Amino acid sequence: MVSNVNFTEQFKSYFIIALGLFIGSVGWTGFLIPSEIVGGGVTGIATIIYFITGFKVGYSVFIINGLLLVMAMRVLGFGFGVKTIFATFVLSFFLWFLQSVITEPLVSDRFMCAIIGGIMAGASAGIILSQGGSTGGTDIIAMIINKYRNYSPGQLLLTLDLLIISSSYFLSNSIEQVVYGFVAMGVSAYCVDMVIEGSKQSVQIFIFTKKYDEMREEIIYDLSQGMTELQAKGGYSQEDVKVFVLLAKKKDAQAILKMVKIVDPDAFISMGSVMGVYGQGFDKIK
Repeated sequence: MVSNVNFTEQFKSYFIIALGLFIGSVGWTGFLIPSEIVGGGVTGIATIIYFITGFKVGYSVFIINGLLLVMAMRVLGFGFGVKTIFATFVLSFFLWFLQSVITEPLVSDRFMCAIIGGIMAGASAGIILSQGGSTGGTDIIAMIINKYRNYSPGQLLLTLDLLIISSSYFLSNSIEQVVYGFVAMGVSAYCVDMVIEGSKQSVQIFIFTKKYDEMREEIIYDLSQGMTELQAKGGYSQEDVKVFVLLAKKKDAQAILKMVKIVDPDAFISMGSVMGVYGQGFDKIK
């Protein structure tokens, strides 16, 4: 029974990754590439190769990622995971297939292509990362450099993307081409954060109340919400008090606040957003 559940979860995870890869591939082949916009990452390098030689992006992505995977196995070991290998094959196939089908931009306005393409590429990366996957590419380069030099992987990835997009200037000697690439990169980065944070956003609530028993019953039995009870002492009054600490999904925050107001209108409440709560009832570490 456990093995069947694990298989179902793994299948669901790979399916979501494949869906994310398809969305990103449509963003590249339907908006960025036919509009001659160069984005970041290995796909951006493959796009430059395509503009110079006509060699399809899917082939270049497969070859470059394949070489990087072999290099990573030698330098880093097999720590990047099977999902990265899966993503490499699926992404290469989607890019090859869709570029064969889509020959014109899906939207005529070039700026809108940069925006939409960036949104789809960013959403794709966010979906893949939320499932514990990766498309490899420049991530592997950053990991290899980071192993021998004390550089931040995030800064390395940003630097590589800036170099890739900036090099598109030499394709047509046009600053406009570079600007569109930076627009797509900025929108993409924002969408990655939105997808990841949106799927994991929770709240942490501290409740200071004198109506301990009533509040505890409402939280545990009526709201079915777990909590931690802390023993504390008032700094000014030096009276012993109890503090309830709750971690809840953001969508449940208003119901909790409404309940507190009803039980004890004089309660003191502190609420802050947190990202990435792992454990029973929340997310699993991928």
